Order: sequence, then structure tokens, then C-alpha cells
Amino acid sequence: MIYAVIDTNVLVSALITHNSLSATAKIVRMMLDGEFTPLYESGIIEEYQEVLHRAKFKLVPGVADALISFIKEHGIETSRTAFLESMPDEDDRVFYEVSLSVDESFLVTGNFKHYPKTPKVISPADFIKLITD
Repeated sequence: MIYAVIDTNVLVSALITHNSLSATAKIVRMMLDGEFTPLYESGIIEEYQEVLHRAKFKLVPGVADALISFIKEHGIETSRTAFLESMPDEDDRVFYEVSLSVDESFLVTGNFKHYPKTPKVISPADFIKLITD
């Protein structure tokens, strides 16, 4: 099984895009189809709740809640593994530390500048290739 922590920016992009073939939209479909298992922790769920309910994204009511519920029901809640180095964006520490808690997991993001440069941090397009190859 492949495990992934999905950065909030990937979910936002998937939900606001008009391109169903975009990498972010494919990531969400693959998650819903069970092609990988999402990892989460309470801090991640809190960020999903806060960001996906921002008025500026104009999401259809209930879509964000349904996606968050799916992640909680079908994903795995895990603890954080401490990363002792500084982070470019401390608010994103929880995402990286949860990805460290499971060996065969990835952090799927479009914001590479927020994370350490490591093979564990991967773009939506590269994650799709990894799963489908």
C-alpha cells in the first residue's frame, strides 16, 4: 500500500480547478478510488477545515466536509515523528512530520519551498507517475 499526506494546497487546487485532467484533480480521484491511503493527524484536519471553508474559494457547500470526512474514514490517523531542523514554513511542520511517521509514505504538495528537499516530498504529477508505473 502507498500512503500519502496531502498538502492543503493540493486539495484546494483539485476542488477549484475546471480541468478534471489536472494532476491535483487526479490525486483526489485516486484517493477516492483507494489507490493510496491518506495519512492525517488532528492538526492537518484542522487546517483542512479552516482553509477549505474560506469564502474566497467559493466551494460548493458540503464538498469540503465530504472530502474531509472521507479522509478521516478511509485514511489512517497517525502521530508525528519529530523533525528537529527548522522548516521554511513552520505552519506546515505537521504535514512533514506526519509523513515521517510511516516509511512508505509521501508528502504530496505544490509548495516545495515550504518543505525540506527530500524524495519524500513529491509533486502531484510525480506521485501519479509513482502510483501508475
